Amino acid sequence: MIGLGKMGGNMTERLMRGGHSVVAYDRDAAVVGKYAGLGAKPATDLANIVQQLSAPRIVWIMVPAGKPTDDTIDALSGLLEKGDIIIDGGNSNFKDSIARSTRLAEKGMHFIDSGTSGGVWGLANGYCLMVGGNDAAVKTCEPIFLALAQEGGYAHVGPSGAGHYVKMVHNGIEYALMQGYGEGYEILAQSKTFPSLDLRQIAELWQHGSVVRSWLNGLAVHAFEVDPKLSKLKGYVSDSGEGRWTVQEAIDIDVPAPVITLSLLMRLRSRQDDSFGAKVLAALRNEFGGHAVKTEG
Repeated sequence: MIGLGKMGGNMTERLMRGGHSVVAYDRDAAVVGKYAGLGAKPATDLANIVQQLSAPRIVWIMVPAGKPTDDTIDALSGLLEKGDIIIDGGNSNFKDSIARSTRLAEKGMHFIDSGTSGGVWGLANGYCLMVGGNDAAVKTCEPIFLALAQEGGYAHVGPSGAGHYVKMVHNGIEYALMQGYGEGYEILAQSKTFPSLDLRQIAELWQHGSVVRSWLNGLAVHAFEVDPKLSKLKGYVSDSGEGRWTVQEAIDIDVPAPVITLSLLMRLRSRQDDSFGAKVLAALRNEFGGHAVKTEG
């Protein structure tokens, strides 16, 4: 396991609980030491990882998408041998995954893309794994996937790239669901007719028999319990790319996806202290109609 962050570290621990032997590596030696203390075999660098594995070697990468993943795969491909397998469990673009599979196939190596969902809860509850790759390589790695996934939470969804494609759309849907919950709870919180609604109570209520019950809404219950008005948070919402890729794919294949698209745009708006576009609107209303405006200071 290369990359022992929130996901990679928990996955390492879950694999060991499932009886697997794991060689663990991270750039932070202290983190490697932590998992060595739990039973993992520590590695000092990529070459040391390869030395500790027997053929066919299986190397799982959990590093940031893009160049860090490419750099890691390129370095590994110079150390591994024909028949060895690299699994990318990060949130990579499916087009990158297809290209990486092609490059590794030229060297006789296999590439598997595993879209991985479950977050920090995956250690206890198991993950949902959406796996792409050739049949033989996936079959070889299946005991690993079954150990990581919760029951029913693993599927080989197609050839190389398919795993990350399915995970991309999964995250696009996640954006839309989260935006829907956010808007609904804001209406409740800002109600002038019923100004004292208990959001934690309502969120908990909706978890029992309601059509909007879900794991995400269950997390809202906990969030409102910890901070009923979310007063300790700033409404700044990042994105790690999958929502953008989902919107772009929808455009490319002429599929209307207005809800997912707008949920992405709302994340962009959340990062602005003030909107220049909104200032333009205010200025134009003032120009053509003499409408009142609010000024700074």
